[in-house]
Amino acid sequence: MSRILLIDDHPLFRKGVAQLVHADDALELVGEASDGPSGVAMAMTLQPDLILIDLNMKPMNGIAVLRALRAAGVQGRCVMLTVSDDERDVLEAMRAGAAGYLLKDLEPEELCLRIKQSMGGAVVLEQSVAGLLAKALNAPPAASAVVGELTERERETLMLLADGRSNKEIARLLGISDATVKVHIKNLLRKLSLKSRLEAAVWALQNPRSWAQGRLRS
Repeated sequence: MSRILLIDDHPLFRKGVAQLVHADDALELVGEASDGPSGVAMAMTLQPDLILIDLNMKPMNGIAVLRALRAAGVQGRCVMLTVSDDERDVLEAMRAGAAGYLLKDLEPEELCLRIKQSMGGAVVLEQSVAGLLAKALNAPPAASAVVGELTERERETLMLLADGRSNKEIARLLGISDATVKVHIKNLLRKLSLKSRLEAAVWALQNPRSWAQGRLRS
């Protein structure tokens, strides 16, 4: 059963998500927080599998909450759940380490499905959000220019990132350690001039021919 923490300052929305999660036997809502600081404290104590975070909150917005969670070493996957489809918000969340970005107008059943997909390691993005990211990350010149410099292991890691795999899954599939996976990700991000694993995954999905051809040449 996947353990969920919800951080959102709207009581009615929290109640609706709580009812939805409670109705699904595969999910468990272990906590609700009405603001960022209490949400971070709750996450540190509960260590949930997945954290749903609203963007526009006070005194900490969702991006600040996400960064605080990562700085505190919370390992759960973090998915933004917001009304904002502003490109700047999407990119900032992605670069802060979000594992997905969903809009609050999605159908209730779709939310449960996306939560389960995220727990399976997938990058979960609203279709409109994916379009924004594709536009923002449309074959950056630096990435296109150096993709051929990726090592075979780095290209394999990029392929698995695009498939939504976690570091542990990548390590298992490639027969290497978690630490080595982190090194490969750090190196491929540097070579491609990208900022985060999610950005790399989106870039790889939008430009498969570019890096796949580089892989064939190796």
